[in-house]
Amino acid sequence: MAGKLKKAVIFDLDGTLSDSIQSIKYSADKAMEPFGYGPFSVEQYKYFVGDGAANLIRRTLEAGGDTKLAHFSEAYAMYREIFKENCMFRVRPYEGIRELLATLKAQEVKIAVLSNKPHAETVNVIEALFGKDCFDVIQGQKENVAIKPSPEGAFQILERIQVEVSDVVYLGDTATDMKTGKNAGFFTVGALWGFRERKELEEGGADAVISHPLELLRYT
Repeated sequence: MAGKLKKAVIFDLDGTLSDSIQSIKYSADKAMEPFGYGPFSVEQYKYFVGDGAANLIRRTLEAGGDTKLAHFSEAYAMYREIFKENCMFRVRPYEGIRELLATLKAQEVKIAVLSNKPHAETVNVIEALFGKDCFDVIQGQKENVAIKPSPEGAFQILERIQVEVSDVVYLGDTATDMKTGKNAGFFTVGALWGFRERKELEEGGADAVISHPLELLRYT
């Protein structure tokens, strides 16, 4: 890998670019209140998240005891509304992320975001943290695009930035991210500062695992 220059980096959002677990916990706990479930711990939410808002609510309801998901439709609608208003609650970039992005842009490496967070909130969070013109492409969960680990969203990003699969590094913090990267054919890097452990990242197929954002520069 050393000496091979990449033309693009695609980032996961939650647990990779931004420490956003408090916003997710706040919104989901609020959505669970009418049913008498929760609140749940930050550590629980780190394993509820990663596969889109619908799966987050399914896992949260199941943890509360609603194994038949009788309250799913109502809870999911409530979560979406609450999260729209609170998607920036206590959200911050991880240490080293701003420096990494600035370095990549200085090297003329294209940067994009691919998230299972709803698209509108993905855009809101990215623009609030990094500005409107930082990323070349921002793509969150859309109704007509399969969520990660499907590579569909990743391929749509490649079409927009005109980069080949072999020229991409993908960075994320969960097995879902690692599987997304492998399904797309990218060189896939696991982020240890996020929501999951090394074992999960390696079992998910990570080509490399790093402990600090600036270590990504080894692979670009």
